[in-house]
Amino acid sequence: MSAQVSLLNEGDFAGWDTFVQFHEQGTFCHLSGWKTVIEQGAGQVCPYIVAKQDGDIVGVLPLTIKKHIIFGKALISNMFCVYGGALGLDGDIVSELYQYAWDFAQDNNLPIFEVRGEVPDQDESANWVASSGSATFKKALALNDDEQLLAIPRKQRAVVRKSLKNDLTTNWTGDLEIFYDLYARSVLALGTPVFPKKMFAALAGVFGSDVQVQLTMKSDGNPVASLMSFYFKDTVMPYYAGGTAEVRQLGAHDFMYYTLMVHARGRGCSRFDFGRSKIDSGPYRFKKNWGFEPLPLHYHSRLAAGAAQPNLSQQTGPYSTLSKVWKKLPLGISKILGPPLARHLG
Repeated sequence: MSAQVSLLNEGDFAGWDTFVQFHEQGTFCHLSGWKTVIEQGAGQVCPYIVAKQDGDIVGVLPLTIKKHIIFGKALISNMFCVYGGALGLDGDIVSELYQYAWDFAQDNNLPIFEVRGEVPDQDESANWVASSGSATFKKALALNDDEQLLAIPRKQRAVVRKSLKNDLTTNWTGDLEIFYDLYARSVLALGTPVFPKKMFAALAGVFGSDVQVQLTMKSDGNPVASLMSFYFKDTVMPYYAGGTAEVRQLGAHDFMYYTLMVHARGRGCSRFDFGRSKIDSGPYRFKKNWGFEPLPLHYHSRLAAGAAQPNLSQQTGPYSTLSKVWKKLPLGISKILGPPLARHLG
């Protein structure tokens, strides 16, 4: 029986999240709260769509509209998220969700429909284009602290052991101001505009204790690294990280991630999702050094006639020069100029 597909209304938020919770492929990135976070925190429109049969939710697809004169126009599932493809009780429902989204994109003059996930087999005329180049990293947590340390490959384990001797401590009070300042410093060093501060406030406000801010402090009490992590089902997912220039010298990120592994197990988690990284990038190699095997991410885009995927790469794309210039901005200026740009780059 065909499903009835429509835009999500607020009354279906709870049913949507229940469906995501029990779907095998459901992730934190699929939760309905992202609609509020993205709309309030980044100023984008999120036409989430839901499939129903006999009044019961049988499929969901989170969507965000991106419209920018420089960065182009697209319908994305889902913006600011590593994952976000359609979830359905079967492949037919997933196909119906994708077709509804494509029709919506065409009706709204959006030439690209980007799916951060797999898509079912389509007819050749649909013009789906597969994109790769990134991987995710997932691994089971160990049963205790000692085993967690031993699960880290020898060379990286030595780095973690050294960081544990640097008089670093962890603050779990969730100070968003300190977190944001350290995060803004890190993305500036990478030549990337910083996301709006109100988006992080929205994440904490919407998801409550399922979003946790972790600060790593030096012996003098000054913060040196920050991390915002997401909790969903049995998994912890470190997502936004920041730090000062002292991070590498002190091994603060190594200390921070190991501490999170230990802490998350105490919260009942059994899996660690290290998130997305570009293949062969610094973060990609860092995660492999921890003993995580890369899992290729298969993203897909459906393109209207004449449309092409934009190249937003900071290394090879047209914005590589802008990235080099951006790194030279004062931190305060980057916090002002960054958010209006970054809200289109999720």
